[in-house]
Amino acid sequence: MTSLGNYTTDSTNGHSNILRHEKCDAYLLIHLETALGEGFRTFLYSLGLAYCFVGLSAITARFFRSMESVVKHSRTVETIDPLTNTKVVKNEKVWNYTIADITLLAFGTSFPQISLATIDAIRNIGKLYAGGLGPGTLVGSAAFDLFPIHAVCVVVPKAGELKKISDIGVWLVELFWSFWAYIWLYIILEVWTPNVVTLWESILTVLQFGLLLIHAYAQDKRWPYLSLPIERAERPEEWVPAEVVKYRPLDKVHEPHSEVSQVGEEENSGIVDIFSIHSGEGTGHFYRNLAGEDVTESSTPNNGNIIPEESDILSIWKHQFVDALMLESAESRKLNNIYLRVARIFWQSLLLPWKLLFAFVPPYQIAHGWIAFICSLIFISGIAYVVTKITDLISCVTGINPYVIAFTALASGTSWPDLVASKIAAERQLTADSAIANITCSNSVNIYIGIGVPWLIDTLYNYIAYNEPLRIDNAEGLSFSLLVFFSTSVACIGVLVFRRLTIGAELGGPRVWAWVTCIFFMLLWLIFVVLSSLRVSGII
Repeated sequence: MTSLGNYTTDSTNGHSNILRHEKCDAYLLIHLETALGEGFRTFLYSLGLAYCFVGLSAITARFFRSMESVVKHSRTVETIDPLTNTKVVKNEKVWNYTIADITLLAFGTSFPQISLATIDAIRNIGKLYAGGLGPGTLVGSAAFDLFPIHAVCVVVPKAGELKKISDIGVWLVELFWSFWAYIWLYIILEVWTPNVVTLWESILTVLQFGLLLIHAYAQDKRWPYLSLPIERAERPEEWVPAEVVKYRPLDKVHEPHSEVSQVGEEENSGIVDIFSIHSGEGTGHFYRNLAGEDVTESSTPNNGNIIPEESDILSIWKHQFVDALMLESAESRKLNNIYLRVARIFWQSLLLPWKLLFAFVPPYQIAHGWIAFICSLIFISGIAYVVTKITDLISCVTGINPYVIAFTALASGTSWPDLVASKIAAERQLTADSAIANITCSNSVNIYIGIGVPWLIDTLYNYIAYNEPLRIDNAEGLSFSLLVFFSTSVACIGVLVFRRLTIGAELGGPRVWAWVTCIFFMLLWLIFVVLSSLRVSGII
């Protein structure tokens, strides 16, 4: 396919107009596409892009369930109490909650953006100029995470319900590294080595993700000299309300629900509720006299997870394909409104190709969910690759600056897992920790990994092949977007702090004030999108 680079660069002033009228000879599947009118091609490619985002939301359900299984994995530890000579058996979580939030949760929900940026960098190998889709999408995604997702989380709790951050120390550490990530990016682009990125700058960017992990873990464990002297507020015994567990026969263990409808719906038995890992239960252990017995007592409740035997795995996998082919669920059949039932069947028909494709993801019960986790990431990467191709074509056909597309459509579409994760956390958790931590950590991951790794790939190749740094096209526009984002983010965080000081919580509260906060956050996002788009297009 013809490269987009032929259509996006204006060498005279470093900017691109929002719209151009050049003939686009690139195509997605067949060359006959070029014979279609530009308006019709734009419509078809836009539909394809939207359908990719639908697929992204479908695989998100399986991805979250596998991640839940990974994080819930525990190991058995046995010790002998010297006073009572009894065996103490407890199950300890393999994952620290803070580290899980930053790595599995934040990294996982940001993987669509990271995949897109990495694919963009790989396609750009051998070129002196970096691609625009990756950085633009990640900065735009950061704005979408901070403003619209906060806006949704504020109004999700029930009227009058207050949800606050229990560990302010960890949140401040995550917030610091989130802000520093964008300050660091601005220093690279405008202060240290203007308009270029060197190999060492890329390496330092990636290494700072490790520093974030160490600092956050130190704060969680309250290490002296490395942590803030802020006491953790008392956490509820259960961060997630207990659910009534319904034991079902194996042949009914996987109900025929749409993967998309499961996302963010509270009534679906927590199919994608990975936040149950934060239950306060299981922090201690139980003593039991085991004289003559080899009994293993878990310090962590069952939580209703039914672990099938190995012989049942194939049966569960078979049910994934059966469910994928079902166009109407049990809930849909109970609806009295025939039009609503028809609409749901039509929607399920659109989802059927995605559901059937993702049914090949192995059940999360295998290997503690790791195989399903990795397979889900592979599918997400595949969708991200198709998204980059379609985005190239939309920019080529319409002449819209790729940065503008990245700030808007790509950032919103690829940030869907972030929105789902934070919304579920705001609904289900008794605190606001993971809902807000997912936002701040995702923004850090976007820079340190999402931009750092693609830049490292390109700078390393350019250093070896040409002994040249990586040049950034339209670096001034990207730097301006960083300044706008930093300014508006200060206003956003200021409102969260104000809510904590006045009503006692970051999320929820009186319905009127929750909606006022929501509208304010959305206005901040519109300011960022409009100003950034006008700047990278050379209008301001």
